[in-house]
Amino acid sequence: MKYAYIPKGVCSRRIDIETENGKIVDVQFTGGCHGNLQGISALVKGMDVNEAIERLAGIKCGMKKTSCPDQLAEGLKQTVDH
Repeated sequence: MKYAYIPKGVCSRRIDIETENGKIVDVQFTGGCHGNLQGISALVKGMDVNEAIERLAGIKCGMKKTSCPDQLAEGLKQTVDH
């Protein structure tokens, strides 16, 4: 399943998520810190969706209440709900 998530409160403007059988197939961020987000995308590929949510949810960026990894977790939660 492919899903486009619009993150809130972070520099990235869009997260494209692809999952299949409860696993993350691909993640692509638009905007944000390119190198860091490429790294996060590479690390979560092949990971169980629920494990990624558990690991990434609640991570903050500086003084912000959220982060790009936290927003990825939010986007992944929506893929589980569908």
